[in-house]
Amino acid sequence: MESRGVLIGAIVFVFGSFLLMVVSLMYESYKTKQQRELVASIETERPRVATVAAQDFSMYRTVIGDEGREMVEIPEGPFTMGSTGGDPDEAPVHQIYLKSFYMDLKEVTQGEYERFVRMTKRGKPFVPVFDDDISKITSPELAAMGMSWSDAVAYCRWAGKRLPTEAEWEKAARGEGRRRYAWGDEFGTGRANVDGEEDGFQYLAPPGSFESGRSPYGLYEMTGNVAEWVADTYEEHYYQDTPYRDPTGPRDGQHKVIRGGSWRETPQGARLTKRFQANMWRTDSTIGLRCAKDPD
Repeated sequence: MESRGVLIGAIVFVFGSFLLMVVSLMYESYKTKQQRELVASIETERPRVATVAAQDFSMYRTVIGDEGREMVEIPEGPFTMGSTGGDPDEAPVHQIYLKSFYMDLKEVTQGEYERFVRMTKRGKPFVPVFDDDISKITSPELAAMGMSWSDAVAYCRWAGKRLPTEAEWEKAARGEGRRRYAWGDEFGTGRANVDGEEDGFQYLAPPGSFESGRSPYGLYEMTGNVAEWVADTYEEHYYQDTPYRDPTGPRDGQHKVIRGGSWRETPQGARLTKRFQANMWRTDSTIGLRCAKDPD
């Protein structure tokens, strides 16, 4: 009898263990399903990144600059500059005729600018104010920033290029139409790096990060990421008497023009016709550059 009781107890133990294992597996499966549903619900709440069909920019000629960076030819012809729906210094809307020129496909990176610093022994970029750990915005693949206007001029000269004029910058960003942003009139999430983290970047982004935000000529980040120095001196009423062909801006002045908005700008401030000004010696975590050059 005692042996029979032991046998029955063993059978009950084995059956109970098996039942407990089945229940545990069912519970783990239930938890996994719940977690997947939670992740799926979170994903649907995230802003959708803009997706567009791949565009073909192969009709625009490209060249490689002296420092090894790709440039795009902006064709000769007229375009519409300025806006009546922005700040007073963006008006009046006027027609400009530009000869052909080349523009950097992407903004200069910190790694590329560091090469210039090493070869010329020029001072490194300086950011006087940044509210977070500075290492978060200093990385070779990120857009270069923290250089003065004179530093930007020196970099472009070293590369066998020059800073673009304000008119050249706007045509390269806007094309021949009157679009508000590099890709069109509606902003949309995921097209540019502006204020906030909805675009995937808290601060700077590597140049070339926003495929759906390219300009009519295929240039990257003409809206947002870093604002860009241009060659022109700033004058509030310059548009009222701008030369029709190849304007280069007022001759004298300490304030230079910055275009394109930055990672700290709102979509309103990142529109293509928005004109910023700064002392030529200013350095900032929001200001970078790209270069232009004349055809050979």
